[in-house]
Amino acid sequence: MSLSIDNAIFDLLAQVGPGESINPNQVAQAVDPETWRRQLPKVRTTAVGLARQGKIEVLRKGKPADPNTFKGIYRLRLPVEGE
Repeated sequence: MSLSIDNAIFDLLAQVGPGESINPNQVAQAVDPETWRRQLPKVRTTAVGLARQGKIEVLRKGKPADPNTFKGIYRLRLPVEGE
């Protein structure tokens, strides 16, 4: 693997506009294009850790979700001022 998961998250977020989000699948594919599905649990764990530190937000249905309790499909974005 050439890219760490947290680096992949921040690299992808740098490519989208302010307030825009990325799909965890994109992160997994950036880290390991061959067997990216195997990376999804690690992507989620890393995303939760970064969200707990306030570095990113986990979104559910377009709204910030509690990183400790969210379930299901999610997206990631950088924190947005004033939200």
